[in-house]
Amino acid sequence: MARPIDDHDREKVRELHAAGKSRNHIAKAIGRSPSTVSKIAAACDPPLTFDRAAEVAVATEVRRADLAARRTALALTLQQDAEQLRAQLWTPCTIGAFGGKDNVWSQTRLDRPTFQDQRAIIAATGTAIDRSLKLAPAEGGDGVEQVRSMLGTLGEALTRAAGDDADDGGADGG
Repeated sequence: MARPIDDHDREKVRELHAAGKSRNHIAKAIGRSPSTVSKIAAACDPPLTFDRAAEVAVATEVRRADLAARRTALALTLQQDAEQLRAQLWTPCTIGAFGGKDNVWSQTRLDRPTFQDQRAIIAATGTAIDRSLKLAPAEGGDGVEQVRSMLGTLGEALTRAAGDDADDGGADGG
């Protein structure tokens, strides 16, 4: 059978609670169960609470800000990777392969990577850019809506012009 709650337990709970200790910390300190600490706290006048919602909210916001900063840093690194990959498209390189009946290693110096390698570089560059933009989307300036409107109007005008050319039956009179 558990020992009865005494004034020493009550005083210790008040003291540790005032020091900002958690219910579980207090329970360990006085050698009681957390539910016993809750009973002692509820019986105090005024009742003591262990509501940590404010602390949790602050900790959550700090974590969210930390993750946002890490995503931004990663996005910058991915952007740098994309720039380095893009630069490789036009730089001289050496390719090598085993070949011939004796399976001999041979190397060739090229002015730029092979077409197949350039395609792979462009794909990797696109992936790096895409991922960086997902982590830290590009921000539009003040005139973004104006540019979108202008591009939309231009697109509609080109569509109409293309439709007009199709309707003239191929005549060159204008």
